[in-house]
Amino acid sequence: MIVQCYEARSDNACMSTSAELEASLQPKIAATIAQLQAAARDHDRVVYSSSLGAESLVLTDLIWTHAPQIGIFTLDTGRLHEETLSLIERLERRYGQRMQVFYPDPAALQAWVSANGINGFYNGIAERQGCCAVRKIEPFKRAIAGAGAWITGVRREQSSTRALAQPVEIDQANGGIAKISPILDWTHEEVWHYIRSRRLPYNPLHDKGFPSIGCAPCTRAVEPGEDSRAGRWWWENSESKECGLHPRIRAKPAA
Repeated sequence: MIVQCYEARSDNACMSTSAELEASLQPKIAATIAQLQAAARDHDRVVYSSSLGAESLVLTDLIWTHAPQIGIFTLDTGRLHEETLSLIERLERRYGQRMQVFYPDPAALQAWVSANGINGFYNGIAERQGCCAVRKIEPFKRAIAGAGAWITGVRREQSSTRALAQPVEIDQANGGIAKISPILDWTHEEVWHYIRSRRLPYNPLHDKGFPSIGCAPCTRAVEPGEDSRAGRWWWENSESKECGLHPRIRAKPAA
């Protein structure tokens, strides 16, 4: 494993594996940078929606280093882990940049909690999706308003639904803007090699069995052998495990 290679730097076999992985990853890095720069060139305004997960660290590094004209924002739902919130500050310090943060509408959030209870999202799929709509979807729509394209950190490996994604799609749910996924074909191993080899800040919950991190009450560590997103909304079946930012009905591929 890559983690073991970085813990045992004197191990020649690990060092060789790391060097080979870096060499094989270079074409993907170059292609991702080219896609980001093309997006910034071809659209009036491009924004990146950072989940602050592992994939986000790769894209944040590439954007702020090679395509800084792309704006980066994140969503503070009001129920994030403290480790996630602290990561924002660590990233801003490293790059000397400010990440824009969008919050739920206070009146809408208060109305939802009054109707459903503080943890009403456990009561059913409709309630959970309603919570996501207030805490994530509405702030997200405000964040991308006026943009010509938005960047995602979706990878094919993450789920059967995301395996169907295209590098560039027309996002009909958000006004027909372009939806661009530049690390779609990166593997989990490649993402973590990039993070560790470049010593990027990352959420310490990843070291505690959280491959995918969302709101605190809706995320748990995964068991060995489980899918990487098994810890998200674990009380639901796999068919419903999206918040609405990436709908199960695929967006139309762009020409």
